[in-house]
Amino acid sequence: MDGRVGRVVGAVDTDSSDAPLVVRVLPDVAAIDKEFDYLVPPGVDVAVGDVVRIELHGRRVGGWVVAVDVVAEPGLKLKPLAKVSGRGPSADLIDLAGWAAWRWAGRRASLLRTAAPPGVVRSVGEARRPSVSTTPSPESARPEWVDRALAPARAVLRLAPGADRYPLVQAAVASAVEAGGSCLVLCPSVAEADALAGRLRREGVSTAAMTHDGGASRAGAGEWAMAAGGASAVIGARAAAWAPVRDLRRVLVLDEHDESFQQEQAPTWHARDVLVERARRVGAPALVVSPCPTLEALGWGELVVTDRPVERAGWGRLEVVDQRDLDPALGPLFSPRLVDLVRGGGRVACVLNRTGRARLLACGACSTVARCAECDSASIDDGSGGFSCARCGTERPMVCLECGGARFKNLRLGVSRAREELEALVGEPVAEVTAATVGGPSPAADTRVVIGTEAALHRIARADSVVFMDFDQELLAPRYRSVEQALGLLARAARLVERGNARDGRLLVQTRSPDHPVIMAAKLADPGRLAASEAPLRAALGFPPSVAMAVVSGAVAPEFMEAFGRPDGVKVQGPVDGAWRLVAPDHQVLCDALAATDRPPGRVRVEVDPLRI
Repeated sequence: MDGRVGRVVGAVDTDSSDAPLVVRVLPDVAAIDKEFDYLVPPGVDVAVGDVVRIELHGRRVGGWVVAVDVVAEPGLKLKPLAKVSGRGPSADLIDLAGWAAWRWAGRRASLLRTAAPPGVVRSVGEARRPSVSTTPSPESARPEWVDRALAPARAVLRLAPGADRYPLVQAAVASAVEAGGSCLVLCPSVAEADALAGRLRREGVSTAAMTHDGGASRAGAGEWAMAAGGASAVIGARAAAWAPVRDLRRVLVLDEHDESFQQEQAPTWHARDVLVERARRVGAPALVVSPCPTLEALGWGELVVTDRPVERAGWGRLEVVDQRDLDPALGPLFSPRLVDLVRGGGRVACVLNRTGRARLLACGACSTVARCAECDSASIDDGSGGFSCARCGTERPMVCLECGGARFKNLRLGVSRAREELEALVGEPVAEVTAATVGGPSPAADTRVVIGTEAALHRIARADSVVFMDFDQELLAPRYRSVEQALGLLARAARLVERGNARDGRLLVQTRSPDHPVIMAAKLADPGRLAASEAPLRAALGFPPSVAMAVVSGAVAPEFMEAFGRPDGVKVQGPVDGAWRLVAPDHQVLCDALAATDRPPGRVRVEVDPLRI
């Protein structure tokens, strides 16, 4: 195991006269990152990674065997394993979890929980690996850029959002099979992984789809066993970075820029980085693909680009509306071009990243902005005839604090109010999609116009046109990754339009910054120009990837920071709103300092590589 992780031996009180097999177990307990020794009952077969049940401090808990045939401390009587439940993560994944726990300042148990099967797996057979064709038929001839992308050991392929990625996946799996092993493919969503797995299976490729929902399931356990048995292709979303793969020979990450690859809960591990490290350990080539690669990816591997005609065609048509030229009486959202688009034919998806009815209101009599009476933050329309504070939650009647007026005007519409306006414009129902509606039914295919936050781009399969009603909200967001994230939204929208396959399909972007580098990069189908300007800016401002960064927050964050101190090479900033920012020249310095700090009892969140600050 990784030497950075501490170990202790579970103790009981009397001598043992014989020496049966002893195993070391890591309990599946969030607050414990220590290992304990247990006896293996006679006749029980156990291996590294097996999922077991143990008695610990008077209760029975789960755990994983991390070492077998260990030498226990003399003079201790060890308890036996209560149960061997089934197979679990392999030895190399257990070791990888130790590295990831150091890299993202977390506990191994949470990582191994992701790597464990979603149900009981008693045994793992050996999957049949049929040969995979590497010479597609003429009608599905492989593009020339596929071979160029697969040649380097560490490559970053910049592939336009509208380009077909399947020939690349097919060739990657074929090369892994030819090398005597398997290919592990990550997709940004479960739906995309399922679709890709189904396409490979229809061609006769032995494929394990790691797309279970995280709960225990027989089907998910079967796919896990198939992957562990040597399926030619193992495909899934973020969690599949920890999938069991026999003889890993190639890894492939699609849309590496997508934020879904980073775990939101601490430890905030990134699937791309886990997979790249996993490939490095076994000497397998790694390829990450994106229409707009992140600076982290560009700094890691060799950039491969397609021919200019391919890239230009894959970004589609982008039309920009300069909101500075609009009639103020119409407001900034409903431009004549937008009205023509939604009243025309075809499916239209409108994106407005503001939930609720109105995010900013002003008194109709004195023009004073509606504010909270307690914290002076902006108050919003709560939808029930009153105001609520977005910061502290205080509710009050819809009355102006300055003049007592009760009539207010919208300065910044939310998506719910904008939906009502759109319905009035088009004279037909308009579907609303936000994060709050995720998990419910997808918008009906016969709902022609859809409006929502960026969640709408993930909930619909295709669109003839996509409209960003107020793109300045993305361009000017107070986040250091805002331009990367904004270009990622345009790439996602361009892919939906390409799937719509409409002759007049387009992206419509409404902004007061029509010459912004993000818009120009998408309009010219040249994401490289944005990366060239963003990299030196980030370095000058001291943001990743030029530095390593972590944010510490939570109830006992002050106690943690007191224990952390001021280690050499780490700059401590804050606290601001109860959070500290840690900045170091690289992850080695930062993660070593975090690993050397004892955590106090209580809740503390350590977010390494924060996405949204």
